[in-house]
Amino acid sequence: MKTVIVTGSCGLVGSESVSFFSKKGFQVIGIDNNSRKLFFGQDGDITWIKNKLLKEVKNYHHFNTDIKNFNSLKKIFIKYKKSIKLIIHCAAQPSHDWAKDKPFIDFQINAQGTLNLLELTKKYCKQSPFIFMSTNKVYGDNPNFLPLEEKKTRWEIKKNHKYFKGIDETMSVDNCIHSFFGVSKSYGDLLVQEYGKNAGLKTVCFRAGCITGPNHSGAKLHGFLAYLVKISLTKKSYNLLGYKGKQVRDNIHSYDLIRCFWEFYKNPRKGEVYNIGGTRFSNCSIIEALDHVEKKTKINIKRIIRKENRVGDHIWYVSNMKKFKKHFPKWKQKYNTRKIIDELISKCDY
Repeated sequence: MKTVIVTGSCGLVGSESVSFFSKKGFQVIGIDNNSRKLFFGQDGDITWIKNKLLKEVKNYHHFNTDIKNFNSLKKIFIKYKKSIKLIIHCAAQPSHDWAKDKPFIDFQINAQGTLNLLELTKKYCKQSPFIFMSTNKVYGDNPNFLPLEEKKTRWEIKKNHKYFKGIDETMSVDNCIHSFFGVSKSYGDLLVQEYGKNAGLKTVCFRAGCITGPNHSGAKLHGFLAYLVKISLTKKSYNLLGYKGKQVRDNIHSYDLIRCFWEFYKNPRKGEVYNIGGTRFSNCSIIEALDHVEKKTKINIKRIIRKENRVGDHIWYVSNMKKFKKHFPKWKQKYNTRKIIDELISKCDY
């Protein structure tokens, strides 16, 4: 049986990958030590997803392994090396705020952990594609220097601007403030590229905007839409941090993202980079997201606007997926933001 290794297997993208690839006939080796509970407390606890996967996915095997521990990872690669056909690396410390206070652990997870996995892939399964979940935060705050205009419910860019259809891979990663999280993920991103272009591995970096879906254990510091829906409907209020709540984020459903993985797996490339996200098809400001939740549920949500913005927050970010779509023209996007929010509402007990 073909084997896929999925790190962060109980997170949003990891768990969606487990379900998808098990249905494709893969044996799935999940690696997840529930670090999200350490990062975000009870809101981030993914035990419920772990139990769900063990119950529902027959060919799923779980390892409570820390990706910082090279020797523990090595044992897994040695055990399954003959059957490993794909590595999907989703495990990460994903919060700007958390990384600022604990930069050593953040770097060890996002940078050293990625290096561990790349080295083991090179040694034990060099022909297997290596998929890395990167982030649009590798561009630091460069998107915030775009010539933005304030509209009624959002910040927006002029239609004649080169990035109106979304930010592509040509945006510079230099001369900007990244946040410590952005730096550790950038290091991992560059490593993945180097192991492709220099060592010959079939690697790819997916630089994602906001990823969401019903399996998301949304927390205050991570998980934009999942947390917004949960807090809005249970607390009947929501804090809008900075930019008048008009900051724009694009949103890609985890299912659409995993189908990107599938396309790459079937036709891999070496050292590739793709911006990945909702594009102009699926994006919203925080205000627009709250407006839709209110309209859908008929609940009035108290909006508390605070002037201070979150560290590393983009004022406007829409992904341009032209490059990915050119390389993989069979991929089509299924979920837009309204459909994503409606699904999250249906899963919320309010």
